[in-house]
Amino acid sequence: MSSISLERNNINMYLGLMAVVTIISHFFFITLVFISFQGLRLDYFFSKEKQGKFRLALVLFSVAIGYLASEFFLSFIDSIRNLLFLIK
Repeated sequence: MSSISLERNNINMYLGLMAVVTIISHFFFITLVFISFQGLRLDYFFSKEKQGKFRLALVLFSVAIGYLASEFFLSFIDSIRNLLFLIK
């Protein structure tokens, strides 16, 4: 194999690994936020007729806040990794 082919394989391996880490991070933070919202027991403040809409809103807010938290975490890790280039 040529060195260009090995380099391309390394880049593809890195991109694939980062995709897996990103997906796991997003699901982890969305789940964490959803469980946290459920722990607040906000459903007591809504009538029985509005429980379905409340649960839908809870899921959507969990996805939005979980995604933002995950992106912050991944961006922070990426920034720390890029700081290492200053040291080298």
